[in-house]
Amino acid sequence: MPISRSDLCAAIGTAALCLALALPAQADEGWPRIIRHDGGELTLDAPPETVISASPGLTGTVLALEVPLQSTAAAMVSPIADDDGFLLQWADVAHERGVQVLYPRLAFDFEAVLAADPDLVIGSSTGADTILPYLDDLQAMGVPVLVLDYGRNDWIELARTLGRATGHEAHAERITQDFADRAAEAAAKMTRPDGTVSIVNYGIGGTYAVSKPDSAQARVLTDLGFTVTGLPDDMRGAVLDSREFDFISYENLPAAITGETVFILNGTPETVRAFLADPVLANLPAVQTGQVYPLGQTSFRIDYYSGLDIVGTVASYFTE
Repeated sequence: MPISRSDLCAAIGTAALCLALALPAQADEGWPRIIRHDGGELTLDAPPETVISASPGLTGTVLALEVPLQSTAAAMVSPIADDDGFLLQWADVAHERGVQVLYPRLAFDFEAVLAADPDLVIGSSTGADTILPYLDDLQAMGVPVLVLDYGRNDWIELARTLGRATGHEAHAERITQDFADRAAEAAAKMTRPDGTVSIVNYGIGGTYAVSKPDSAQARVLTDLGFTVTGLPDDMRGAVLDSREFDFISYENLPAAITGETVFILNGTPETVRAFLADPVLANLPAVQTGQVYPLGQTSFRIDYYSGLDIVGTVASYFTE
């Protein structure tokens, strides 16, 4: 028997998923449109036909909306990006659509942006790919720029804003609903371990951190029925706070991990083996029970594609 939206929402019981399930289609408001964003207000007279992304962290959501993306800034070639610097979760889609490299290694290039003659530039207000240092100059040259914060807003919120700005509201509704349906389907088939879970950055770039319960990664796990726990309150003075993760010293990492199950950010089987063999972490309940799992190499920045990667990866651990 098909499961209704209300039944799915009641079964999973998470605000983000319930909101996605309940979201009605948005009527076309017509053009021009005024978009309020982190860079102020942007007036768009018509749906943009030539779009470029100055933020690899936002490119995946742009692609999922089927926006006419001409080019994107590229990240460093690394285990989470291909040889063109395209993040792994959306690289294949970008190549299939002929998306070009706007500029490599996040090295902002005014000439490349101007040469693209874009109807819309999409950029981030946070992270290594932030466009804020260049925003005033771009606006002074008449370049239309939409600035979004992927640290504060999850990909669903970003998709709604981008959908409205590009005339792709229906695509935003479709991918939001598709993600909600697939997360709910996976959650219904899973047998989750008891207790809470921690999401851990184990040595990425020489850093260590524990996810906050409302991080983008945590929201996906919450949609799958897990309860994500963050840093103990009595450790607040020992961390470098960020919007989504609390960064901590290696020596203090064991006390920061309180979940009975651990998911390792950007983790691989090799990362899990190193974590389980780390003598500093030997007394963690998750280590003693072996409940440590890689969240996958696309889990660092969450968009529609990497979110689905996490759903599939986590479901594979707990579905018979």
